[in-house]
Amino acid sequence: MSAPKACVIAGTHSGCGKTSVSLGLMAAFARRGLRVAPFKAGPDFIDPGLHARAAGRASHNLDSWMLPPEAVRGLFARHAGDADLALLEGVMGLFDGISATENTGSTAELAALLSLPVVLVADARSLARSVAALVQGYVRFDPSLRFAGVILDRVGSASHADTLRKALEAHLPDTPLLGCLPRDDSLALPARHLGLVTAEDAAGLDALLGRLAEACERHLDLDGLLAALPGVEAAIPDDPPPPAPRARIGLARDRAFCFVYEENLRLLRAAGAEILPFSPLADKRLPPDLDGLYLPGGYPELAAFDLAQNAPLRKEILAFSRSGRPVYAECGGLLYLLDRVGVEGRIFPMCGVFPFRAELKPRLAALGYRQVATTRPTLLGPAGTILRGHEFHYTALEPAPENPDTAYAVSGREGPRPDEGYLHENTLGSYIHLHFGSRPEAAEAFVEACAARR
Repeated sequence: MSAPKACVIAGTHSGCGKTSVSLGLMAAFARRGLRVAPFKAGPDFIDPGLHARAAGRASHNLDSWMLPPEAVRGLFARHAGDADLALLEGVMGLFDGISATENTGSTAELAALLSLPVVLVADARSLARSVAALVQGYVRFDPSLRFAGVILDRVGSASHADTLRKALEAHLPDTPLLGCLPRDDSLALPARHLGLVTAEDAAGLDALLGRLAEACERHLDLDGLLAALPGVEAAIPDDPPPPAPRARIGLARDRAFCFVYEENLRLLRAAGAEILPFSPLADKRLPPDLDGLYLPGGYPELAAFDLAQNAPLRKEILAFSRSGRPVYAECGGLLYLLDRVGVEGRIFPMCGVFPFRAELKPRLAALGYRQVATTRPTLLGPAGTILRGHEFHYTALEPAPENPDTAYAVSGREGPRPDEGYLHENTLGSYIHLHFGSRPEAAEAFVEACAARR
């Protein structure tokens, strides 16, 4: 098989149109019959779900802060190696990360780490010749980066496009303009708190992806883009065959629980887990003979009424936890394990594992990367286990629990944060989404804890 072509689709800033462009390119190339491997820079869960619908295969997060360099390279190679084209959508602006002076945690750092050329997306609204100054600043800011071209979004008219093209040709003759996408409200992606509407909830998503693909075919030089991209080294890692399953782990997965890293699931399977999805919204019973539960994040606050109505499953999960079998929950999964959740003045009963209540707030309650050091043995390993992840939610525990039993010493960009990782018997719940790729031994420890209950 020939080496896959690949590039990073980066933006000048958040909201410049890079997700729409990324989805349009993924869908357009997939419609041409290419095997498209999608990736997302950073910790976001929503864009990968949209990628999967556009490209027809799972999207994987690449994050140079949460994951060590060898894990980033291995993850990229594992999932790009059998593709014709790998497209990595950036996060925020190209050079935005956790540092004001370095590329740490940025899209630019990933592009350099993987030796990928960059396609820059810029919002051209209200710009004329100034577009050349804007693009020139990005192209020349870091001489180590290679640029395969520029895509201008939200262009007002054919004459506007002609002005923009002439400006770029005059000032950046070596950086090709791959095309101008017109301003078109029918191509807008729907949004809500936490970002875009998820693939599970976006009405008419397939039709929208079709329109985005058609716009890219009509207005962008897709053949020129493919020709400009080099083949990249992406030798698929020679993983050992997965072991025989030694633990059955139920995974909550539906429109309320859709935030889970695919790499977390791969590492669990590699450690001997058989993963059985179930829906807390639709299923009245857990899958049979489970040894553990994994309750990931999502939007349970938007499905609180339906979750509350499913009393049989809530009671079964409470009994499962009280039996001492392992339960691991993150963010939305933590909310589901609480006693109650308040949403816009209404109170909804949840599973009752933790005697806490959460409230949906009108503003963001927490956002940022987190490093966790366990202060005692947990489902994820011995005391002193260090993992990385992120936190992003609009709910908060209210009132704050007094003297809760916790297992995480947490630090963020600003320094130490309150202890987290709530414990009840063999249940561990937290607002923090952990990436097991930051410490694969955590997946092994979780599977071992589940297998020990057999």
